[in-house]
Amino acid sequence: MAPPHPVPLPSRLATGELAWSSVVSAVLAAGGAHAPDPDRIAAAYRSAELLTIDGVAPNVWAPLSGFWRTSDGWVRTHANYPHHASALRRALELDDDQDPVAAFSGDSSASIVARITAADGLAVPVRGEDPAHDAALRRARLIDTVELGPSSRGAIAPTGWLTGIRVLDLTRVIAGPVCTRTLAALGADVLRIDPPHLPEPEWQHLDSGHGKRSALLDAGSARFGELLDAADVVVLGYRPSALARRGLSPEAIAERNPGIVIAQLSAWGDDEPERRGFDSLVQAESGIAMIESADGSTPGVLPAQALDHSAGYLLAAAVSMALRRRAGRTLLVRTSLRRVAAELLGMPRTASAGAPTSDDPEQHAEEFRVGDRLVRTVRSALPGHPFSAPRPWGGDEPSW
Repeated sequence: MAPPHPVPLPSRLATGELAWSSVVSAVLAAGGAHAPDPDRIAAAYRSAELLTIDGVAPNVWAPLSGFWRTSDGWVRTHANYPHHASALRRALELDDDQDPVAAFSGDSSASIVARITAADGLAVPVRGEDPAHDAALRRARLIDTVELGPSSRGAIAPTGWLTGIRVLDLTRVIAGPVCTRTLAALGADVLRIDPPHLPEPEWQHLDSGHGKRSALLDAGSARFGELLDAADVVVLGYRPSALARRGLSPEAIAERNPGIVIAQLSAWGDDEPERRGFDSLVQAESGIAMIESADGSTPGVLPAQALDHSAGYLLAAAVSMALRRRAGRTLLVRTSLRRVAAELLGMPRTASAGAPTSDDPEQHAEEFRVGDRLVRTVRSALPGHPFSAPRPWGGDEPSW
């Protein structure tokens, strides 16, 4: 499919082209024949900018999340979760009301990143791109498919609709929830499970919770095991090492539930299974931030969390395809934000970011009543597959 006009996500890198290809992959995998709307895709990728809760736009970035100048460069931090913000403050010995600028500027990037990482916080150095490393990453498939063993399960009918397919959603933030939101729009019964001790920001859940039920449950419980055993698909968004420690590696899941389709998303890929990460951090360390710099010295950003959204749509497409091809097999499909970044860095680029779109994004929003809240969110980018309302986080029973 060729777009009627470019996806309006202006940047030096081919963000719009990546977004178009990713969403079209999901459309084609679902058996769709109609091209998506490029403006709707751009709105979907910038969904957090359209979100309002009772008429109020949430602040989606915490004060300690961002770029910080150091004595020899820049670092990028991510502290949207309270426990990450606390770790960062501990590492830099910051009081709650203390201006952090001096704490960053007085030390090197390497030292700051090491201190924050040692405290279980999140920070990366801002680096230039490494074309040789990106080329090596691109030698692996963008979506890797691995056969984990035999199965007696058959494939689903090749209609693309996922009615009756049970999807256990073990993801959070953006990429994984975009994947499972897409599967829900295609008709799947999606049940998101979160640990009771790790609350999700309300805006973050409502931004990508469409069509899914949401429950709180410990992954070590017998009830969780029953849910996993009855699932057709499980989508994993936590660090590979953390999942393995809980007995939830793809191999362990395949052994207990042959024929299940396992979708795995990580920030940095299987080469760094212990490492935490988010889209903004991958942009910074991979070289994207400096390519998008407006002045050549201050880091910039893509016009959307494009690594997250693209990974979500691509993984949803891979799940749809795996369900149609799984007969006699247990399949794992996986990608990482860093692999998606390498793909973007290998695409054609321009000398300037270009002008912003004149399209009114408001026309791509719709309102839902979620509990006692009135929530305005983005519309679905998949033609013929509208969103259902999100549900309150943790408000459902953990059952199929």
